[in-house]
Amino acid sequence: MAKDNLTAVLYDIEDMRLEQRPIPKIKTTEVLLRMECVGICGSDVHYLVNGRIGDFILTKPMVIGHEASGTVIEVGSEVTNLAVGDRVAIEPGVPCRTCTFCKEGRYNLCPGMQFCATPPYDGNLTRFYAHAADFCFKLPPHVSLEEGALLEPLSVGVHACKKAKIAIGSTVLILGAGPIGLVTLLAAKAMGASKVIITDIQEHRLSLARSLGADYSVKINIGDEDSMITDQITKMLGDQPTVSIDCSGAEQSIRVAIQATKSGGVAVMVGMGKPMANIPLISALAREVDIRGCFRYVNDYATALEMVATGKVNVKPLVTHHFTMEDTAKAFHVTRSGEGNPVKVMIHANPAWQK
Repeated sequence: MAKDNLTAVLYDIEDMRLEQRPIPKIKTTEVLLRMECVGICGSDVHYLVNGRIGDFILTKPMVIGHEASGTVIEVGSEVTNLAVGDRVAIEPGVPCRTCTFCKEGRYNLCPGMQFCATPPYDGNLTRFYAHAADFCFKLPPHVSLEEGALLEPLSVGVHACKKAKIAIGSTVLILGAGPIGLVTLLAAKAMGASKVIITDIQEHRLSLARSLGADYSVKINIGDEDSMITDQITKMLGDQPTVSIDCSGAEQSIRVAIQATKSGGVAVMVGMGKPMANIPLISALAREVDIRGCFRYVNDYATALEMVATGKVNVKPLVTHHFTMEDTAKAFHVTRSGEGNPVKVMIHANPAWQK
């Protein structure tokens, strides 16, 4: 077996290093993966810049990365669902399987969740990585490894749309046209939404959203008042949306999501912003707007894979930049600086990868 296990390790704020680490030994229920594609998520950048997200605080060196795909090179003795050579998408969170939340099928809320690149657990931006076999999803031959890595953010969008109960005829407002907003758009359209309107502060992202199926878009400028934004949304749609999904975490976006939603509708919160936010709670109460939290995903990977495999969703246009493992620092620079209008930056961990 190869000995090169180059790994991206976050030591502290603004201190990420590439170093060699031992190739992991697998448990009987795990598979060893040769990592292929790892997308950079906003949370990865957040840990690099701030060293924490909410109560998850970096206290020791941590391998970064969680949006990933790989190829099976070894299987544990108890593994029956995968074989050597299988290409897989990796659902990065492995729960305890025994708590009340796990038994109820809500394992995303498991207090013992071991989630890639969420302190104190290592991620998978590395050459070789061991993972629970039942949280690896075999890719059909026609689904690429890049698409496999993108099942992670797509699953967030699928979960958000399920929480919102989007169906045929739904009118949907999505706030934020970053990667999560865009995959939520794709999921909403695939699940039957008749009209989708999306907002953002960057025109190039709104242009991509329109090419992906958004019916309307609203460019928000710094200083715009909430009422101005909600009025524009209603005017474009001809009515208020029945569902609003905030994918930015910005306080104004949360307020607009609640205020813009039609009475009796649903506002889903996906974006993670400040711990405390001023929101129009009484307006939601008086108009019976349901506010629903959305955290990661649960039993959504199979749905996301089916959407991609059947062609109902095309995630390929989201990938705008490619880098080798050796250029990880450059990849993060592009992601955080916005140079070249990145949407999804993909790092290729396999040294055999060629552009």
